[in-house]
Amino acid sequence: MKRREFLTNAALIGTGAAAGVPAILTSCSKSGSRKIFTPQELGMYTFSDSAPDGKPLKAALIGCGDRGTGAATQFLSAGKYLQITAMADILPDRINASHAVLNKHFNTNVPEEKRFIGFDSYKKALDLADIDVVLLTTPTHFRPEHFRAAVDAGKHVFMEKPCAVDPAGIRTVIAAAKAAKSKGLTVITGNQRRHSRAYWEAYVQVRNGAIGEILSGSAHWDQGAWWNKYPRKEWSDMEYCIRNWFNIKWLSGDHILDQAIHNIDVVTWFMGIKPVSASGFGGRARRLTGDIYDFFSVDYYYENGRKMLCTARQIDGTEYNVSEQVYGTKGFFTTKDGIHLEDYDGNTIWKFGEDQKTSAQKTGEKSQSETKPLEKDHYQQEHIHLVESIRQNTGINQAEDLAYSTLVAILGREAAYTGKSITWEEIMSSSLRYGPETYEFGKLADYHEGVPPIPGKAPGQ
Repeated sequence: MKRREFLTNAALIGTGAAAGVPAILTSCSKSGSRKIFTPQELGMYTFSDSAPDGKPLKAALIGCGDRGTGAATQFLSAGKYLQITAMADILPDRINASHAVLNKHFNTNVPEEKRFIGFDSYKKALDLADIDVVLLTTPTHFRPEHFRAAVDAGKHVFMEKPCAVDPAGIRTVIAAAKAAKSKGLTVITGNQRRHSRAYWEAYVQVRNGAIGEILSGSAHWDQGAWWNKYPRKEWSDMEYCIRNWFNIKWLSGDHILDQAIHNIDVVTWFMGIKPVSASGFGGRARRLTGDIYDFFSVDYYYENGRKMLCTARQIDGTEYNVSEQVYGTKGFFTTKDGIHLEDYDGNTIWKFGEDQKTSAQKTGEKSQSETKPLEKDHYQQEHIHLVESIRQNTGINQAEDLAYSTLVAILGREAAYTGKSITWEEIMSSSLRYGPETYEFGKLADYHEGVPPIPGKAPGQ
């Protein structure tokens, strides 16, 4: 929990301080002509309705709350010969409720001896020799250690977003991601927009120069209030924090990570460069529990004057805006009012689905959008990609991409928390770590309900 030695000059463990996503703002060759990339060259995935058949795959569900149960159902629905054969959670009622859902809808009956309870339950699940895949869906704080342990155990991984709450966790994820690559393991992450055909086709258009050279971007997750759990007398501090994890800083990393990471990830993906620094502000106006903010506004600064604005807000009665924009010299990409590209005179350059309609009109056939949906549910598609990659041995590994996007969100959060401009190098090398050193039920001396970070003051003041 202590925000110890926030900005340090310590060397990174296992990574270089200059590490970051590769620059792709321009794709012009030395001769000045623009290279046109095929979707395959850019790494676009297939978008099948179901994963290919293959050997049976057995999965362990680690984290059995609502998101974990949802991930398990999506894994089981991704194709044939898929099973959940082990479960792990800290709380017995969570694992029991999840098991009841899976048993009712998928006839999945995990024996009691493979339903593990406690802070070390993930280790027991990973020790099972017949487990091929693990689904990591606990509160975010635990993700780095669980991911590292899964890779060490040689398991394929579905890892929910975000992947860490602090720079220490990010470095753990990056190191484990590299180890997973060396072992040929598949790692699919829960940033669903990267599993969307519409986003991918827009990305291909942008990479091929449809909006010119990229200048700036914006990322927004603004909505009403989210869920809360109130303290109970029978709960210790630790149990309360885990049950109300979304509203607890050390467990969720704040909602700019848990929610706005989707939008930040899209702009980071499309721009293809890391920020140089960030400054921002945020605060707590109406949140009812926990110790996180309910609004953020962050400016990210890139080389050559480029910028990204990120806003994140969870307050009832305010405007809803969950979208991304990327602005170029000739036009912009936006996900407001449908995924499309537009020039600055208001003309549509490209819109998802229009090319299929045009092709059908020329042949006199029905368009794909008239026969079946162009987009499969992204939550489902990511699990189809997971199974497909394992069975076809393509080794898709999204962990580093998610790590860098998560670090962009962490950079913005800490700029708002401190009220200071922070550089990419500072956040990459920071020893900042949130959370207790040991995990056990009882009192948490450093947790203070309802007390958020105060900009301009040192931790603890």
